[in-house]
Amino acid sequence: MGETTASDRPAELRDMVAADIDFITALDLELFGVDSWPREMFVAELSQPETRRYIIAELSSGVEREQNQIAGYAGLMCVPPIGDIQTIGVLPEFEGRGIARAMLDELIAEAGRRGADDIMLEVSSKNPRAQKLYKRYGFEHIHTRRKYYRDGSDGLIMRLSLAGDVTSTTATTSKDPA
Repeated sequence: MGETTASDRPAELRDMVAADIDFITALDLELFGVDSWPREMFVAELSQPETRRYIIAELSSGVEREQNQIAGYAGLMCVPPIGDIQTIGVLPEFEGRGIARAMLDELIAEAGRRGADDIMLEVSSKNPRAQKLYKRYGFEHIHTRRKYYRDGSDGLIMRLSLAGDVTSTTATTSKDPA
């Protein structure tokens, strides 16, 4: 009991590859507007697998893999003892299905495997849905960068301590806010 099967997952997770970059760059622009990353940034991030891991969340179309729908993406930088969640994005039509939570679970586990003691992230003060998700995982707001984002919103720095057991950081509720 408690085991997750492929059919229980909200999406299949896979590593991002170079062929995904153009689509993800366009998706990042759609989701984050003026604060989106340029294509070159994704290229640079994928070129550093020793300290980075980027994943894609796909929904199966039930046909061939080429027909799968990308629903989201996320990335981690880890230079022990710190892991840093670089980005998480889910297409609006797929929000609320547990996709952000599944990607966050994977990135937290990856940070633990890579030797992180703490995980940091930054979230816009104008994104209460993401803030709620991170708080459910135990992330604490530790600092505010005033007017950090180009849209004028503050950047909230949050930290999660991985005090030994990575599995204890997963959310305890079944409703995914992101």
